[in-house]
Amino acid sequence: MSFKKYHPSLKENIEKAGFETTNPFQKQVMPLIKAGSDVYAIGPKDCGKTTAMIISTIQKLGAEAFEDSARALIVVKDKKAALDLRERFEVFTKRTDLRLYCAYEEYDLEKQREEVYYGVDILIATPKRLSKLYHLNSLHLGELQLFMLHDADFIVRNNFHNYILRLSESAPKAKFVIFSETFNAKIKAFKDSFMYNARIVDFT
Repeated sequence: MSFKKYHPSLKENIEKAGFETTNPFQKQVMPLIKAGSDVYAIGPKDCGKTTAMIISTIQKLGAEAFEDSARALIVVKDKKAALDLRERFEVFTKRTDLRLYCAYEEYDLEKQREEVYYGVDILIATPKRLSKLYHLNSLHLGELQLFMLHDADFIVRNNFHNYILRLSESAPKAKFVIFSETFNAKIKAFKDSFMYNARIVDFT
């Protein structure tokens, strides 16, 4: 699958990053996200999950900022994962005005509340800090188009599974996409709560 029908700014960034076409995993996953399906995207490390997520997110948001509420939320396991993912995103958000923001525990909560208030398009957050910001009325999830879990195997620990369940109830417009190396029991359980008709791409 080529990128010729993607937003011009995104297409230019993809080309500058050295991507000419999708790999087999991306070829199955990305059209499903583009079509508006809930998706389980299961595959081994280095199969292209992160790139598929980034390109799909930017395309879904039209590569443009819009109002103040986040339209894409990506839940990650910790600060390092959040910052690493933001760095990867920045390769593909050049020449766009999309606003990226990372929310994690090792940062002043009041500063995060203030910074999020001024507007964000793509929010990358750890589960605990995301939940804290939400319950302090610092986040509005009603405009979310994409609610994603990145490298979602981490949710089997520390009650993260329940954080995701509670937050999913506050995102009525969102499509849910889970990227993971394994299709473990905690992830499968989401099918009974908010991933009822999800499409499954499993490369394991």
